[in-house]
Amino acid sequence: QVQLVESGGGLVQAGGSLRLSCAASGSTFSSYDMGWFRQAPGKEREFVAAIKWSGGDTYYADSVKGRFTISRDNAKNTVYLQMNSLKPEDTAVYYCALDRDPPPYGSSWHVTEYAYDYWGQGTQVTVSS
Repeated sequence: QVQLVESGGGLVQAGGSLRLSCAASGSTFSSYDMGWFRQAPGKEREFVAAIKWSGGDTYYADSVKGRFTISRDNAKNTVYLQMNSLKPEDTAVYYCALDRDPPPYGSSWHVTEYAYDYWGQGTQVTVSS
């Protein structure tokens, strides 16, 4: 069983930055792709970013490309989401997730929540205008 715990959320002004962390339990963290999703009030959960198990490749939603950076430290069982140039529309609960059956390199990335098997409890990010 894998447990994921997010941290680093908070209140920030538009244009500011936050770095989210997601710590995973279990020794198999480095074998799996990881993703970040978010859910704003009244909206469906949406894909934000994903990273391959090795950290060697990443993928982003168009809405965050160029502003957010996903990274991981397999020695620390942790995945990060650096968020810069934040906008009010980035306000949401942010979740990290683990994909036990990731696509091979060169295949389409998993961008739907149904492809991910384990989820954290979420961390609130609020961006004021």
